[in-house]
Formats: sequence, C-alpha cells, structure tokens
Amino acid sequence: MNISIALSFAKHNQKLEFCLMKAALYMENEKFIFCLEGVMDIENTGTTEVVKILEDIAIKQGIASIYKTCDTIEGLEESLSALLYNDHNFKDYEIIYLVMPGEPNNICLNDYYYSMEEIAELFEGKMKGKVIHFANRKIVDLTDEESQYFLDVTGARAISGYGSDLSEISSTSTLDRVFFNLYQDNDNLKEVVEELFQKHYSLCQLLDFRLYY
Repeated sequence: MNISIALSFAKHNQKLEFCLMKAALYMENEKFIFCLEGVMDIENTGTTEVVKILEDIAIKQGIASIYKTCDTIEGLEESLSALLYNDHNFKDYEIIYLVMPGEPNNICLNDYYYSMEEIAELFEGKMKGKVIHFANRKIVDLTDEESQYFLDVTGARAISGYGSDLSEISSTSTLDRVFFNLYQDNDNLKEVVEELFQKHYSLCQLLDFRLYY
C-alpha cells in the first residue's frame, strides 16, 4: 500500500492534535496506533517524547498513528469519540496507546484519579478487537476479575502494560515500539509476547511486561 506521513498540529475542540497519516511511504502494515497522552494543560504542551517516538516509529517501522493530548476525563472521552464516530478508518486503529500516570488500578489526569472500572464504562462497547496498551508511566496490576470486567465491558481484545514502577527506563522508547512492531506481523498475541520475551528477556523482566486477554 502506498501511504504517507503528514504531520499537522491543529487546535480542534481545544485539543492539540498530532497526526501521522497517509502519504509517501510504502507500508504494508494496517494496524495503526491511536495514542492519548495525559498532560497537565493541553494549552501549554510542547513536543513531548511520545510525539518524537511516534514520528520515528512511522518513519522507521511504517506504523501510522494519531496522537492527541488530554488533561481531563472529558477530554479523553471526547478524543476517543471523535475518532470513533468521525474516522471511517477507526477499525484500522487496533492499538489504543495510553500514556498517562496513575496507580495499579487507576489513571491520573490533573490530580484526579479514575478507576479502571470507570475507564471501562467510559469505553463501553467501543473497543471491540482493540489492544489497550499502557506505557509504563503507570503500573498495570489487575486481578483476574478486574481485567475480565474491563475486557467484557469495553469489548477490547487485550490489555497490556507493565508491573514495574521503574521510572528510569521509558517503555515508550524501548519495549512499546518493539511490541507494536511484532504485533504488525502476527495476530496471535500469545506468540507476540513470547517473541518479545525471547528477544528482550531482561528488559521484559525489568519492566515486568504484562498481557491480560
């Protein structure tokens, strides 16, 4: 498929949008990434590490992305709804990439905490077939009951993330991009995780990579 990368920054509904879209690269991959990054203030956000990494992933790995910031739970819901109802290619965004702080069973936006149950209800029925991947800015440590509830309510295929609170190593620039790349070539998530551990065992152990499905 002949597709391109276009970079655009625009204010839409007070959201800073960074889009990696179709244009000039030959890419066969169609599992795109929709990234939401939690920030303190969407009006005062420069180019974050996440933006730079997504751009590099698009250029070097051929994986297109849409990136948005949010500083409230309403902003998170609005961004997701805009993609869900306005982008006819939503089915191609198989990875929902959440980069935001929080504790094992919640996320934090502007010092407000929202439980995974609340996030599940926010995403209710909207994540069919998606992989919800959390960067290691927050720990993912769910019980079987919590993870199954999230998957059942959202319709998501899987939840992935990290159990370690090691902040010195960013998953965004390390394991996240490897995981995304492996998933492009293999729909079997169990095999993807096995290969991830085979190739980067020490780092997977250090960051405690986890998959709930």
